[in-house]
Amino acid sequence: MIRLENVTKLYSRRGETVTAFQCEEMRIATGEYVAIVGPSGSGKSTLLSLLGGMLSPTTGKIWLGEKSIYDLSAANRSALRSEMMGFVFQTFNLVPYLTALQNVQVPLCLLNRPADEQHTRAAELLRRFGLGDRLQHRPSELSIGQQQRVALSRTLVNDPQLVLADEPTGNLDPQSRETVLDAFDAAHREGRTIVMVTHDPVAASRATRVLTLRDGRLTQSEVDELASTHPIRRTA
Repeated sequence: MIRLENVTKLYSRRGETVTAFQCEEMRIATGEYVAIVGPSGSGKSTLLSLLGGMLSPTTGKIWLGEKSIYDLSAANRSALRSEMMGFVFQTFNLVPYLTALQNVQVPLCLLNRPADEQHTRAAELLRRFGLGDRLQHRPSELSIGQQQRVALSRTLVNDPQLVLADEPTGNLDPQSRETVLDAFDAAHREGRTIVMVTHDPVAASRATRVLTLRDGRLTQSEVDELASTHPIRRTA
């Protein structure tokens, strides 16, 4: 589903060129659940932005299926994100003056879906995540864990083929973390491709493949090491 070919992302800092990310080749198959781990500043968020069509590489090509993302116009790249991708952020990015229901409806509104379809689909997902009694609550009226579940509902509402998650469990208590990770497991079983950046070894251990970034370079998977300290849960 995803293919990187000779991709680099360079920045100029104080007159020096800094390599934020470098990869000769990387492939992520349709339906894979991949965790990206590594120390702060290693290039994890840069990689996620490159995959999401939000940060143009300095060199190389990034393919989503048969489409070279950065050969598309900005408008077509935006349409591709709306139609095929869902994003989960550590900071949630909920609109503070909208209700939980309205926040989840936003992606469908941008796709010009009928109002009744927006309402039905958004309410269905919120109920699925145990928020059926919070549809009309604004973010400030929800706990941190509830806000993340609203954000996750918004991610899944347009039925994305690819889910990109940036530290989705970083601010959560253990119970909320488990709810979110169970949702990722379910999305994976449904055939979605998931790429998750995380510092959390428990979250990483739920993936089927773990890649490590150090100094902007991908290294060998650490899945065996993670499994030894956090047994990997697999569901049929």
